[in-house]
Amino acid sequence: MSSADTLPVVVFRIGDLTCAAPAARVREVLPRLPATRIPGVDGAVEGLVNLRGGLLTLVDGHLLLGRPAAADDEGGILVLDVGGRRFGLSVSHVLDFVELAAAAVAAREELPGVDPALVHAVATHGDRHFVLLDLDTLLAPVTGGNPEQFGGAT
Repeated sequence: MSSADTLPVVVFRIGDLTCAAPAARVREVLPRLPATRIPGVDGAVEGLVNLRGGLLTLVDGHLLLGRPAAADDEGGILVLDVGGRRFGLSVSHVLDFVELAAAAVAAREELPGVDPALVHAVATHGDRHFVLLDLDTLLAPVTGGNPEQFGGAT
């Protein structure tokens, strides 16, 4: 199978939901970092984290997807390219990097408890099923405003 026939993705959990994001949009995976809260911003913005001397806006994936975090979640941050900027997305656990065969990806479906606008597609890998998130729509509550109000690095 050629690489043109596959889609590389990063697989992660947000609460009880197993998700994936295209690897081309994920710049790096970080351990959980402390965030400094910014007064007056969207509630999904956890705050700013110091990333090698630069500021990164951290967004809570649990709030965006309406999934509660479990007490035993190890936590992690996906650094994503969205709307020409970089954002950190806090997740419960980063699970894997996989290359999906085109046949393993299906059109988005109605999923119980998940806003269909946030789902780009559904996919399977082995015995795991997960949703490919539409990152632009997921982060729209944060990226839709004035970029300077969020303080994130580009």
